[in-house]
Amino acid sequence: MKKFRGLHTALVTPFTREGLVDYYAFRQIVEFQIKGGVDGVVPCGTTGESPTLSTKEMGRLIATAVEVSNGRVAVIAGTGSNSTEEAVRLSKNGAAHGADALLLVNPYYNKPTQKGLYLHFKKIADSVDIPCILYNIKGRTGVNIETATLVKLANECDNIVAVKEASGDLEQMKAVIKQAPANFTVLSGDDNISLDLIEAGGDGVISVASNIIPNYMSRMIGRALEGNFNQARQIEGQLAHFFSTCFIETNPIPIKTVMAHYGWCEEVFRLPMCSLESEEHRALLFKSIKNLEITKN
Repeated sequence: MKKFRGLHTALVTPFTREGLVDYYAFRQIVEFQIKGGVDGVVPCGTTGESPTLSTKEMGRLIATAVEVSNGRVAVIAGTGSNSTEEAVRLSKNGAAHGADALLLVNPYYNKPTQKGLYLHFKKIADSVDIPCILYNIKGRTGVNIETATLVKLANECDNIVAVKEASGDLEQMKAVIKQAPANFTVLSGDDNISLDLIEAGGDGVISVASNIIPNYMSRMIGRALEGNFNQARQIEGQLAHFFSTCFIETNPIPIKTVMAHYGWCEEVFRLPMCSLESEEHRALLFKSIKNLEITKN
C-alpha cells in the first residue's frame, strides 16, 4: 500500500503587515484546503518561505496544521536544510509537533556528491521514526539525486517512502518508478507535468497551484488516479495558463499574490522574497485565473 498518494498542497505561510506569522490566517488556509479535497498539506516547505522561519515558528505552524487537520489529511512538514545537523534538528522538531511525515529538500549551495547526498538523507531518516519524502529539485538547489542514489536510500531506509520529483526530467521519474521498491511513492513537484507522471505510473503531486484552487486540483488528480485521463486532461486544459503564470516570477511570489488578492493572507513576504517586480506580470497572473471559480475568504 503506497503512502501519501494523491494531492498535497505546498502551503504558503501568511504574514501580518508587521511581518509576523499570521496563525489565524494559516488555520483558515488549512481548513480551506481540506474542504477543497486535498489528501495532505505541507507546512514549512520552500513555498512556505521556510528558510526565513524560526524553529519556534515552524513548530507552531506544524502543530497548527496537525490540530486543524485532526487526522482528516496528512501533514507533511518541510524540515530540510543544507546543513545535515540542522535538518536532523528540524526533523525531530517536526516529528515532536505531530507531523505525519517529513519533506526533505536537497541540500542547496553545498553541491554535495552522490555519496554526500546518501549520507545526508540517511542520517536524517535514521534520526526519526516517521516517514520521509525526499525533494529533488536541481533547479533551486544545484544538485540532482541520481536514480541509483534514490533507489539505494529507498531500499536501505524503511522510512524513506517517497520522492517529490521536481527535476523536470520525466525520463528520470520513469526510471525511479521502474527501479524503486513497489510501495515507493513518486510525486510530481510540478503541477504542469503531474498528469504525465501519473500516466507513467506515478502517484500524484505536491502542488503550488492548489493553494488557491484545491477543488480543481483534487478533481484533476483524482480523475487521473482513477484512470479517467479524458476528464483529467480537460481540467488540465483549463488550468494550464495558470500553472505557467504561477512561476512568472520566483515561487512563492505569484501564488501568494493571488492568495492575497482573494483575501486569504496579506501580500507580505520575508526578504529576500518580495512583491512582484512587474505590474505586467500581475496583469498576466490575474488574467490566467479570470475564468476559474475562485473561493474568496
